[in-house]
Amino acid sequence: MGNYNALQATLWSIAIPGFGQLINKKYLKGLTLIGLELLINMHSGLNTIIIYSFQGKIMEATNSTNYQWLMFYPCIYLFAIWDACYDAGGNEIPLLFLPFTISAYAGTIGVIYSNTFTIKNIFLGPLWLMLCFSLIGLGLGFIIRFVVLRYSK
Repeated sequence: MGNYNALQATLWSIAIPGFGQLINKKYLKGLTLIGLELLINMHSGLNTIIIYSFQGKIMEATNSTNYQWLMFYPCIYLFAIWDACYDAGGNEIPLLFLPFTISAYAGTIGVIYSNTFTIKNIFLGPLWLMLCFSLIGLGLGFIIRFVVLRYSK
């Protein structure tokens, strides 16, 4: 399919999990991921969390969070991004799963600790800590991937 299709599918999946799969003509998988995203979004209160977090109302965001549902979101979100890229030609990129897997774990840990964790007495809440941990996990995953590929030859 080529690099353009992999980039396009990845970017659409970043926008909404499942859209990249629809572009790749994986309709059942795409609709399943969209359904899971909507289910988790509704039950976790994610849209309310996003609104409160962007308004700086971190305690309100924390109080409106259903943590049992939100813990699923990083895994579904990052799986959808990886899968869309993989199906569109990213399967030729060795160990591409590694950064996304580590990021999903890290994002989930961010959710778990988001109601108590502070950085220099700044309380980040569920959205910002999940994003920070996910980005750290993504970076760490790419570093580990690079090291493994470099020294496995």
